[in-house]
Amino acid sequence: MIGDAWLWVAVEWSPPSYGLPFTDQEFDTPTTVALVVAAVVKAAFLWLILRAPAPGPMDRRTKALRRLLYLTVAYDLVLWYPLALLLDTVVAAFDLALWTSLNVLFLLVIRWRSRALRATAGTMFALELAGMADALLDELDLPELGSNDAVGFVLALGGAAAIVLTVVGQRRDGRWSRGTLVAGWAFVGSFALMISVVALADMLFSGGLVEGIALDALGLVPAVWLAATARELPTDIGPADRPPARRRELRVAMAAVALLPIVALVHPEQSAHHSFTGASPPCYDQPHFGDLKPSERDAAFLCQARIRYSGVPPIFPDTLPDQAVLAYGRALCRAKDREEEREILTRAGSERPDSGMDPWDLVYVCPEVVGATRPELLRSAEEQKAANDAYIAEANARCRDPWPRTKGVAQATANYFLFVDGDPGYLVQDPGDKAAEQAAGLAMDRVYDDDTLIGVGGSAVLVGHVEDVSDLCLTVKAFRAAPPRRVAGWDYVNEVPIVSRSGQLTVPEMDGGDVGAGAPMPNLAIRGKGRYRLRVYVRADDSGEQHLVVVFPGASRKRLQLKP
Repeated sequence: MIGDAWLWVAVEWSPPSYGLPFTDQEFDTPTTVALVVAAVVKAAFLWLILRAPAPGPMDRRTKALRRLLYLTVAYDLVLWYPLALLLDTVVAAFDLALWTSLNVLFLLVIRWRSRALRATAGTMFALELAGMADALLDELDLPELGSNDAVGFVLALGGAAAIVLTVVGQRRDGRWSRGTLVAGWAFVGSFALMISVVALADMLFSGGLVEGIALDALGLVPAVWLAATARELPTDIGPADRPPARRRELRVAMAAVALLPIVALVHPEQSAHHSFTGASPPCYDQPHFGDLKPSERDAAFLCQARIRYSGVPPIFPDTLPDQAVLAYGRALCRAKDREEEREILTRAGSERPDSGMDPWDLVYVCPEVVGATRPELLRSAEEQKAANDAYIAEANARCRDPWPRTKGVAQATANYFLFVDGDPGYLVQDPGDKAAEQAAGLAMDRVYDDDTLIGVGGSAVLVGHVEDVSDLCLTVKAFRAAPPRRVAGWDYVNEVPIVSRSGQLTVPEMDGGDVGAGAPMPNLAIRGKGRYRLRVYVRADDSGEQHLVVVFPGASRKRLQLKP
């Protein structure tokens, strides 16, 4: 495998992981042969590319064209890798700028010897640049010209025609050798082949590596033609075929031909498209700020700003362009109070100006503002999970077993997290009971029937909290027989019946939510299905509220108030 990896790197100029589907398998014979042949072909192409440029006088335009041609060759061979590390938008803009300059210089440097041919070439160059501009608009999430197959085909055809006309112009110019012209026509053939491969990818590719190796070698043909064109530029340079007095006018005309179609493609800010509307799929899975790239944060904010929940209108109207929504969002970040937020949303045409926007939505457009007061909102999902786990572990560590010397058959101690806004308490229930929901509802209805704050519903018991707290320390223990009552030191002690119909009795755990026990809870129905007694000890002091739940077998259906 080491030899195969070195062969791949030597021929394909990339690590094996970029091209090998299985790193633990050796190459088959066709792949090895293809790599050897590609090595010979690419070596020959490199020899042609790296030949020294021909000496000779050159004017300023010709020198600029030669430099740009060699830059393009270097881009194809080497510079593509560091540029690939940048944003796709930057790469698309670089391609557009590079080929705009090349095409304008081609029009000015090549002696076309025909105004009609030059004008036709300028038109095809404009189509080629329109295709590149279309790619840039796609990366910018702006409306594209090539949004359907017909337009895309015309733009691709314009790119192929631009190459053909350039080679024709080189032949009429007379300064380029037959080898350079052959390389140009080979470039035209490779361009057509690439289009065919893209169109017929499913039919042509069998899933092996041979096709990819061949196409990679073929990808050097454009670099051979560009290098040859740059090398022979100063050969047999004669007087220009246009009068000096008309050079400036022609330059302006050619620049207009190349650039005006691109300008026409760029829409003004006022006609910006709408990324999300009320009819868009809802954004229920709100991403964490730390998991998003900077280029993805605006889209996350727009999604939250336009979402509809259960028919409730969005904060911003669907008719408001994306740029306006983002601007209003940043203005909300700077608002000093609720009144100013209401004024901003009213100006935006919001149907709910009194609702405002939450910090976890605004963090996408102004992390520097929100993060100053709510740094936890800048976390990634992994960082948030680690912080939550640490918080739960710290809360559990504060809780102690109030009966450390009395060991139950099954037991656990943990912090129980309550719902902050009015959670009545926690359940001890049989989760396997077919009527578990009805039993829990019945227990909740009965929790305030008396001052014990314990609601009994058959297979579920709801235990309330006596203080206004958001969490409490909970210890559960299961015994085979009733343990001593030991009411000293406790404020309230009550005993109620409970039944297990499936052989389970337990306390709900958090399990990724915000409510429940912070650690795994055992099955307290140690004898399986049947009737049990549930005794609840409660006390509250400066350290918080503490509960002890004891479960043991018992057929009695009486409620006992043991203390007070």
